Amino acid sequence: MIKNIIAILVFFIGFLGFSQTEEEPVLWTQELNKISDTEFELILKADILKDWHVYSQHTAPGGSLPSEFTFEKAGEDYELVGPTLESETITAFNDIFEVDETYFKEKLTFTQKIKVLNTNVKLLKVLLYYQVCKDVCIPGEQEFIFNLGSEPLQLEEKSIDERSAILSEDLILDLKNKGLLATNESVSLDADSSLLMIFGLGFLGGLIALLTPCVFPMIPLTVSFFTKQSRSKTKGITNAVLYGFFIILIYFLLSLPFHLFDSVDSQILNTIATNIWLNVVFFIIFVFFAFSFFGYYELTLPSSWANKMDSASSQAGGVIGIFFMAVTLAIVSFSCTGPILGGLLGSTALAEGDVATNLSTGMLGFGTALALPFALFALFPAWLNSLPKSGGWMTTVKVVLGFLELALALKFLSNADLVGHWGILKREVFIALWIVIFILLSLYLLGVFRFPHDGPKQKLATIRKIIGVISIAFVLYLVLGLVKVIPLKLLSGFPPPEFYSLVEHENDCPLGVTCFKDFEEGVTYAKKVNKPILLDFTGWACVNCRKMEENVWSDPSIFPIINDEYILISLYVDDRKELPENEQFEFKYETGRVKTIKTIGQKWGTFQTLNFNAASQPFYVVLSPDLEVLNASIQYTDVETYKAWLEKGLVNFRE
Repeated sequence: MIKNIIAILVFFIGFLGFSQTEEEPVLWTQELNKISDTEFELILKADILKDWHVYSQHTAPGGSLPSEFTFEKAGEDYELVGPTLESETITAFNDIFEVDETYFKEKLTFTQKIKVLNTNVKLLKVLLYYQVCKDVCIPGEQEFIFNLGSEPLQLEEKSIDERSAILSEDLILDLKNKGLLATNESVSLDADSSLLMIFGLGFLGGLIALLTPCVFPMIPLTVSFFTKQSRSKTKGITNAVLYGFFIILIYFLLSLPFHLFDSVDSQILNTIATNIWLNVVFFIIFVFFAFSFFGYYELTLPSSWANKMDSASSQAGGVIGIFFMAVTLAIVSFSCTGPILGGLLGSTALAEGDVATNLSTGMLGFGTALALPFALFALFPAWLNSLPKSGGWMTTVKVVLGFLELALALKFLSNADLVGHWGILKREVFIALWIVIFILLSLYLLGVFRFPHDGPKQKLATIRKIIGVISIAFVLYLVLGLVKVIPLKLLSGFPPPEFYSLVEHENDCPLGVTCFKDFEEGVTYAKKVNKPILLDFTGWACVNCRKMEENVWSDPSIFPIINDEYILISLYVDDRKELPENEQFEFKYETGRVKTIKTIGQKWGTFQTLNFNAASQPFYVVLSPDLEVLNASIQYTDVETYKAWLEKGLVNFRE
């Protein structure tokens, strides 16, 4: 049941991401040329995004899918004159399929001549099935309708009114020295280190899952099975290692559907992090997971699934049988691993970067940690004697995880509250709820109260007492942060920002800096005081934006520069607040596609994409009041790099 819910959520995320994408991989246009009263030329054109490609009609069989046309009523109302011609293509060898593939990059044109047989026909429909690929391949379907009039024409594109045209023009800046943005790479923290951290989190999650009652008892049983049932020790070790490999593979495969949706939409991470109702759904699911760990009910997949997999493993034997045994483990352990995997999904959704890559990396870490004991204990079976016995300590592990799930659930509710401007989960309320959660955790660890699935009361283990004391220390840390004795730098980006507070602040800008949330207003003020502009593309639910503000901007060497030397313009790309009706408009791309701009976030997100060819946050640009680019753009980074970047912008401004 829960797996089905997660699958629906994945589809829902992808649907939201696709519907809100700033740019689709392929944008189509069409033309119709009249040759004579009965002969026409159908022309289909497409602009293909950078790094993507569309396959030709004539790509080699055995590889990716070719483009394929269906001309409705061809041979009845009209006939095709010759083949469908193509613009220039590229042919390259595909190592995976081991064939030469033919495809288009950047642009393509299909041309088909027709001869009309039925002069009463006015409309002609053409269906195109194609495949567009980058890291993964996505099937596409496009319908073209041609109007066969008495004069040559190009199908009419959707037009926008004069007011929308004026507002659209205002959205595009006349940037001077824009080449600086293009020729200098944006500075950001190393993506590899971020992925390594996510792998580590996944690995830690897998180690924790090993300690749960669904997985831990399986280790000695499974290892003993392989070592005793095999004809030789070497064969037993090989089978156990293969079993571990299949565990890693299974958890990695669970992340692959996310790559499909992430490839369609570069903004999917922002969609996950900022869609109000999706965050509320995640909040409910995480609370549901938490109470399952508390023992009030158990999450299980249908027992028939496990029985079928177990039966398949017995019948198949060999490598396939071992694979089905690994699938069986994944199914029977779901009641313990499911909520942990949900936490992993939440963590990768909150992290900056490519959500699908993050999730695959985390899943690899999780699967590796889960599989490692089976391989190690098969290699060194004597180690099995050193394993602790199963017991009540595993229940304690589950309860601790339940409290952590509750804490993480509040982050999703906070995202919804911030983006929706509900004002119900201000910073103080969020921290106070965390204090309550970790006080309850401390009391549980110290034996003050128990949960339904706890065994008979026993003497508390030393490690349990130590973790209880650590939890109390964390509560003290939260309390000191709540009363502002110390800054909560360890939690940067998790609680709501400082200005989202029950206490009235001078403004709702980061760190109390005077800022503008409208670009034109900020530029006007910068011209008045003759200061450079720090353009900050941010988001209410952007974790790394908060980390930059609380850890980097707050640094004594940086805060005075931002506060005194620059005019800060903060543009929130995830703001769901609707623009006034007279400021809502339709924006028409060069390709002819029309996008409706209704919210503040849509306006500034489109503004960022159009002028700076970027869609991530945080994203910083320094400009002169006359819109001259003063330095390359920069993203999430460290204090020293950011300080040098700001100072370089000031030097260029003065020069």
